[in-house]
Amino acid sequence: MSGHALETSPEHHLTRIERALSYIHCHLDDPLSVQLLAAQSCWSRWQFQRVFTAATGFTVAQYIRELRLSHAAELLISTQKRQLDIALSCGFDSEISFSRSFRHMFGCAPGAYRRRGQRTRMLAAINLQEMPRLPSAMHKSMLSIRVEHQEAITVSGISAPIKGLFSQTPDFTTSVPDVWKRLMRTIQDHALEPAPSNLIGVLDLTQTDNSQESFPYWACFQTDLSPSCVGLKTLTIPAQDYAVIPHHGDISSLQKVLECFIVHWLPESGYCGVNGFDLEMYDQRFRPGSADCYMEYWVPVKPR
Repeated sequence: MSGHALETSPEHHLTRIERALSYIHCHLDDPLSVQLLAAQSCWSRWQFQRVFTAATGFTVAQYIRELRLSHAAELLISTQKRQLDIALSCGFDSEISFSRSFRHMFGCAPGAYRRRGQRTRMLAAINLQEMPRLPSAMHKSMLSIRVEHQEAITVSGISAPIKGLFSQTPDFTTSVPDVWKRLMRTIQDHALEPAPSNLIGVLDLTQTDNSQESFPYWACFQTDLSPSCVGLKTLTIPAQDYAVIPHHGDISSLQKVLECFIVHWLPESGYCGVNGFDLEMYDQRFRPGSADCYMEYWVPVKPR
């Protein structure tokens, strides 16, 4: 019988994991052990840790630690509370242990993070029990959303109007690939070397038409070349805070992830959307057709 203990449906697994996740969110300031959380799910410690990692992409300890430290980072920026008080309120038993963990996650001391005043690497997970039932494939994306500050950048590329996700007649599934094909032809025709390794798709939502359906889409990259010499245009994207949505798998499923983000995640997150530039970030991990294909979608946000 024990060999079949995990052979229940994925939806049943998620119900139990969501119960544990909800408990974590509601008791983040309290001591949280794997044994305690496993009791919320009715699994053994071993079973709970195995299913938790499979469903969320985090170990139990990693999720709790990153959630606590992200909450601490927000308090450092948005309040004048002492570091010791923040450390204790976020479940750390001393300022020393808090500083050590904070530096490991954010790459700097809490005081330096506060002085910089920019939200970076902040895990922005929400309580999934506040949301309608989600397909299992979306859980990792929704739980892994982080908040990042991006300084102003200038990109070079090709743009064309497209009709997006909420248009009455969306055409982005065909129009966006066409824009990228034009950029790739330009790169090839002018023998740009080395080829850009970090490509960026930009949705210029500051330029929506009167019907709010059409807007410019850019296929572009950062380069030191003069864009006019190869027939490209430039675009400057201002500094902005973003909610970063990691996306694993086929790009065709990104639409449903974005719908879930806009309709369910954003209202529960403590952030609100900003009319600006949405970014699609591609790097060497983006391998279309591969099961481990990866890209990130960056949405401009600000604290509510």
